[in-house]
Amino acid sequence: MTGKNLARNPVALALGMFLFGGLLAVLPFLKGGLYLGKHEGDTLHLMDVVLRMAQAGQMPHFDFTTPIGIGATWPIAVFVEHGLSFGLAVFAAQATLFAVLFLPILWVARTRFPGGLGWALAFYIIVLCLAIVFGNAESAVSISMHYNRWAWALVYIAVPLAMMPSAGRHSAVLDGVVIGVMLAGMALIKVTYFVAFLPAIIVALVARRAFATLGIALAAGVLVAAILTALLGVEFWLAYIHDLLTVAGSKTRAAPGESLVGVLTAPAYLGVTFCVLAGVVLLRQGERMTEGMVLLFLMPGFVYVTYQNYGNDPQWLVLLGLLLLVLRPAEGTRNGFGWDMRQAVTITAVAALVFATPSVINMAWSPFRHFAAVEASMAPFLTRYRGGDQDVFVVPKRVYEVVHGITIDSSRDGYDDFSAQLEPVVADGLTGQALASATQAAQDRLTPALLNGAPLPKCELVTGYNAWFESAAQQLQDQGFGTARIFVADLFSALWLYGDFPPLNGAAPWYYSGLPGLAHAEYVLVPICPTGEGRRKLILQTLEDHNVALTEVARTSLWVLLRPDLSQMTARATDP
Repeated sequence: MTGKNLARNPVALALGMFLFGGLLAVLPFLKGGLYLGKHEGDTLHLMDVVLRMAQAGQMPHFDFTTPIGIGATWPIAVFVEHGLSFGLAVFAAQATLFAVLFLPILWVARTRFPGGLGWALAFYIIVLCLAIVFGNAESAVSISMHYNRWAWALVYIAVPLAMMPSAGRHSAVLDGVVIGVMLAGMALIKVTYFVAFLPAIIVALVARRAFATLGIALAAGVLVAAILTALLGVEFWLAYIHDLLTVAGSKTRAAPGESLVGVLTAPAYLGVTFCVLAGVVLLRQGERMTEGMVLLFLMPGFVYVTYQNYGNDPQWLVLLGLLLLVLRPAEGTRNGFGWDMRQAVTITAVAALVFATPSVINMAWSPFRHFAAVEASMAPFLTRYRGGDQDVFVVPKRVYEVVHGITIDSSRDGYDDFSAQLEPVVADGLTGQALASATQAAQDRLTPALLNGAPLPKCELVTGYNAWFESAAQQLQDQGFGTARIFVADLFSALWLYGDFPPLNGAAPWYYSGLPGLAHAEYVLVPICPTGEGRRKLILQTLEDHNVALTEVARTSLWVLLRPDLSQMTARATDP
């Protein structure tokens, strides 16, 4: 069989997918645990959510606040609930996603992408399912934002099915079912993707007059929603919408990277923007009017999702490049300037793929890099968690060497005054490093958080999460608060993972706004040097605005513990 015939053989493609996906899926299990190089805070957040579900019996949106959909965490939680440790459960969930998407990947690759392009699409979707880094070019292994990869995998299936007619065997029913289920999956993993790509997918199907496919897609999506409603009740959707609105209205939800304009025009992204705009123009000039229009409708979704995701990694570039290669105009097609449109579209596609290359290589190689991690140089992440999840390993320096970022008021004088501001925030027995920075132009940011009228240090924990949480938990237990329900005035509420504390019902594993969980708390813990200084300040201001009286009951060099009085609250806490 020639190489060309092999590329067109569906059995060969299926076998190639199985071997490649199987290799990426099995490698992490052979390592025996999850070995991380960065993003310990995001990992702590994910573990908080998953272990609340699997071991505390809590449900997202009902029992704790999160804008991340249940589809992002439930697959992991199910494996933890059935006996797998956290790291292995992550690998099992990713492998399950690959298995579930195997046939849809094969279908879109075979019916929309001829020959080797189908192989390229299929293999890249598999990488999105099974990588152990979210993208970009930084090589350190991370499980952070796994849900973004998962959602992109669904986009890579749904968009080509909607945008292009089948190159061979056609089935409006199968196309519609797959598109509808993929859209439903986006809504359940991260609703941003659903909102961003639904309009373009509808436009694509209407423009192609694929009304049967559109109707079936809508029916399939509604069926998925109906099944979930039968299992979880209408209240699930109301709670989900409540959490999404809470986050959308949050003062803390700033852009996680470049501004929206920056994602379009910053030096790192201007070439990418030119690629998609050129694709729109050149397709239309090459007599691909419908496809060029659909690509124009896809562009806002591409840009918004890139803007909204940390790292601003344009994961849509591979999709753009492959679509352009498939949609190249016929030989001899020229525009008004006499350009060869087939050649022009090819050049644009290649440019898009070149821009995507660093991220593609980083993700594709991550399971192999993870497999090569040196176990002796790593330490268990949650050493004190009672559930025994000891298969997540991190670089000890990153979680036990405490580095504080200290903002010093430049309007105050002298090194002695600097030392006086620094002294309260260096914890007993922990290593600290101060990073001082202040400008007159940022005096508004220098306003300290107030606790019962007293200013707290302008300080933030940069590294050393384990050192802080383990020490704080031990101090609380030593002082008799080991089983208390504690509201943590900080970015994370994961204190319960480090001791015998119960998980606070209604809390937010990642704080956005309001006072989630306060109504169920016995105490409020205010870190002297929090993981999110801005979040601590906002929480304390919100407590004051709601007339919540706080009575101090204990204090150490790490934290202040207070008893809240909710009797005079002017509004209720934002519990789910």
